[in-house]
Formats: sequence, structure tokens, C-alpha cells
Amino acid sequence: MPPHYTQRGCALYLGYVHFRFRRLRFHFEAVETVWIPRGQSGNVVRGAFGNMLRKVACTPQCGSVGHAIHAAGCPYARIFEPRSPSGVGPSGFSDRPRPFVFRTAYLDAREIPPGESLSFDAHLFDVTPAALSYFVSALGQLAEEGLGPRRPRAKLVSVEQHPPDDSLPSIAFDGEKLYGGLEPSAISLDPESAAVSSVTVHFKTPTELKSGDGLATRPDFPILVARIRDRISTLGALYGEGPLEVDFRAMGERAATIEMPRCEIHQERAQRHSTRTGQTHPLGGFTGMAEYRGDLTEFVPYLRAARWTGVGRQTVWGKGEICVSVPAPG
Repeated sequence: MPPHYTQRGCALYLGYVHFRFRRLRFHFEAVETVWIPRGQSGNVVRGAFGNMLRKVACTPQCGSVGHAIHAAGCPYARIFEPRSPSGVGPSGFSDRPRPFVFRTAYLDAREIPPGESLSFDAHLFDVTPAALSYFVSALGQLAEEGLGPRRPRAKLVSVEQHPPDDSLPSIAFDGEKLYGGLEPSAISLDPESAAVSSVTVHFKTPTELKSGDGLATRPDFPILVARIRDRISTLGALYGEGPLEVDFRAMGERAATIEMPRCEIHQERAQRHSTRTGQTHPLGGFTGMAEYRGDLTEFVPYLRAARWTGVGRQTVWGKGEICVSVPAPG
């Protein structure tokens, strides 16, 4: 396949498969005391963000704020209520995955008095300048109107775009000006340059992996890597240049040869209450670690990418955050 250059989503660069995204860090200053209950930060931020995004991004053609049907091209619908026109999207999704996840655990059960700083991350998979602009606008206005229970006010001070390798960030917003020309980060999905025979995966936030018609009770490798692969491919199909061009079946067969000699996980119990529908939904899942052994060379880049995309159900709230440890060669 010839080289293909793009600024969005999954792309091919001189034969290398990359996944592109923005790792954003939003910095605020508390105007009033900010406090969010333990385990609720992802739900609180996500819900409030959706309400504010609708106010700033929903097109006039969609009608009132409470209107259920959105006009074609509505930025709010694309970001927060993405749906397939036919009712079934890539990989069977009728409700498409949203092009972002929040990382807000830093805020859980913390009391931040006036004048002190607070921050959280958002990983944005729609890397267009317009999407970045809407995020900055919605979260800035949200902070001014109140963030968290009792609506304590804050001020958006700046937004940084951080590279995946934790090197120096770039300023995306300085409190007044939005810098829309920043290139997104690109993660290679090509196999590791050196053979890898063992890894340890840490499940940092509650994780739920679909398996058949139910949920997996443990993170067996074929299930884990299939959910990661499917998520990356679907995000690319919906918000980038297209799905992954890999042999899913063959990849799955190779994943089935990977062993899991050690698994130390426990179940987390949590739930969220929707103010919009009045319903209560579970937010639990397993956390802990698992060790895998076998020919993992081709899979490590996908495990690394899942740190940013999340894996499994309800990733938009921050569930399914993982990190991978690879032993040094030799």
C-alpha cells in the first residue's frame, strides 16, 4: 500500500500505522471551594460537559435545547451523541463511541479552596481544530457557571497538549487565545522492534470487557486485545481515515496463544445517577493486574495505545484505563 498522509484519526505514514489523538490537560483556578464525591468525578464532569456543549455547539437547525433530533453536521451530536443513520455503526455499534475520554480521578474526594488550582485530562480522538475549540469553549463556560455538586465556580486558566512520552507540553489555550495549529500526537501500531515475550497490564480504573453476550470475569488476553483492536479500529472508521487494515481473524488466532500465568484483580462497585433520565447505572468493573506470556511483539503497541483510548464499556467516564509494563531487553 502506498504512503498516505493525513491529519486525522488512524493513518498510514510511510508504511507505519499510527493512531492520532490529542492528550489535553485543562487547568483551572477555583473561585469557590470545589468538591466532588469519591468515584463520581468522571460522571459529574461528563454530564455537565454534555449539557454545556449542547448550549455552545448545537446548531440552530436542531431546534430547542431539549430537541431529540439533530441536524446533519451538528457539532454537538458528532461529539456527544454520535449515532449511526442506519441504526448500526461499525462493529455493530448503534450508538457510536464518543470521540473522547475524560481522566478526572485527580478530583475524586478532593476539596479545593478558592485560589488553588485543579486540573484534569481529556483525550480527544476527533483531532480537528473545531473539536478542540468546542472542548475549550464548553469547559471554560462550564467552569464559570459551576463545576460539581452545588455548582462551585472556577476559571479555565490554560489548556496544554501533552505528548504521549511526557515530554514538554505545548500551549493550546492561554486563557485568552486558542492555538488551533497544533499537530496531534501519533502513536505507532507497528510491532515492537525487539521481541517481547512477557508483559504486565495494570487495570487502573474499573474495567468491563464484553465477551459473547455477557461480560468477562477476567481479562483473558484474546478478549482484552480484541476489545482494544475493535475500539481503535472503530474510532479510526468514525473520526479518522478509516478502520484498521489488519486481518482480525488471524490476529485473534495469534492472541489465543498468549497465556496468563498471573491474574490479581478485584471487583469495584460504583454507580451513577442520571439527572436527565432519573435512572441509576452501574459503573463498576475489575481493577488490578494481569501478567501475559507468549509472542507479544505485535500486541504491545495496541496495549500502549489503550492507555489513551481506554478499553471496554463506559470509557468516556474514565473506565478501562490501563497501562503496560514491558521488561527491558536482556
